[in-house]
Amino acid sequence: MRIKKIPFAVLLSSAFLFACKGNKTSADTAVLSDSAKLNSFEFTVEKAHEWNQLLYRNKGWFGGDGIFAVTKNGNESEGAAAKAETMIWFSDTMFGDIENDSLKPGYGMINNSIALLNGGKPDSLAIRFYWDSAKGKPASLFIPQTPATGPNDYYWLGDGFVNQEKNNDLYIFGYRIRNLPDVKMFGFREEGNTLIVVPAGSKPPFAEKRQLDIPFLLHKSVDTVGSFGAGILVNTKEAGAVSPDGYVYVYGVRGKTKEVMVSRVKPKDIENFEAWRFWNGKDWTADINAIAPVADKASNELSVSPLPDGRYIMVFQHEGLGKFVGIRIGLTPYGPFGPVKEVYDVSDDLKDSPNFFPYNAKAHPVLSQPGELLISYNINSFKFDEDVKKFPHLYRPRFIKLKYKLDK
Repeated sequence: MRIKKIPFAVLLSSAFLFACKGNKTSADTAVLSDSAKLNSFEFTVEKAHEWNQLLYRNKGWFGGDGIFAVTKNGNESEGAAAKAETMIWFSDTMFGDIENDSLKPGYGMINNSIALLNGGKPDSLAIRFYWDSAKGKPASLFIPQTPATGPNDYYWLGDGFVNQEKNNDLYIFGYRIRNLPDVKMFGFREEGNTLIVVPAGSKPPFAEKRQLDIPFLLHKSVDTVGSFGAGILVNTKEAGAVSPDGYVYVYGVRGKTKEVMVSRVKPKDIENFEAWRFWNGKDWTADINAIAPVADKASNELSVSPLPDGRYIMVFQHEGLGKFVGIRIGLTPYGPFGPVKEVYDVSDDLKDSPNFFPYNAKAHPVLSQPGELLISYNINSFKFDEDVKKFPHLYRPRFIKLKYKLDK
């Protein structure tokens, strides 16, 4: 059993704070106004008990990480899942049976799976889980088959979106992973970044899917590696964006300090990698090597979502695998982003074992109600093989609701 997507603890901090001295000009006032927008955010947080219970399962699918969710019609606005079928996908997935809090023989793991949910509510009668099969056993739905793929590579899945400019096909970012057999801790390496294209109307196991290598992987050392797909913001009118500009913003994470990078492209050009542009801190450039971080202390998976007042909220696991779910408020999809606000302490989910750790918090607007964000985070163990037998329900997403109040 591998330890998955483990970010390293980080020490650096960044905050976009502004100060003025002397007489204030109109420009000073604008800066102060922006500073207030980056820091002012009223909210409350509570456990989302019904969603937690939905994925507390004893048969078949009983655990997974890397949860992302989109409506099949491409509407990304809050609560859109209430009127559409929603596809939810996971990376490493546990299958088998649990009886009396004990795992029965025959359980196992595959690298990815999906669920389909109708009605947008945490209803166990409205959700179905899917994977592929091979030789009579569960198998991953998505397996790398690109020119750059190595013989033993497998996929963990990043974020995705329904491309309304491309026949409503689903585009999912895949991380091509390779195990390092001689490394006991962190025994894996990201080898490539991929786009997986699932045609609209396709049914599991998605036999018609296509895969494209993405030429934007930055390095391969765990200290410097960077790739895209950690989160996606579809900022188009068709997707229900608050302030649409027609772009899809694709977020990436790089390095041990978990710096957040931003790229963007028009939905119709998603497969034309020469059309992608990267934020260099001042402007958009075709040179990926000039890309500049817009935040740090994030996690390998995250979300950036629009708020009704025109601001944006980034959600992540603070310091990669720290005990707090964190947020930053931004003025645009590419920043500036304000200081970290620690909004929820997950320590209660870690108390059963000193080996437990949290990771990869993110928001799911389509599953949220107006005025709130449903947020998930994952729990894993540094001694997974031992702890999954003692605590077979440990490996599943947990959920909270962040309810916010905006200034009038």
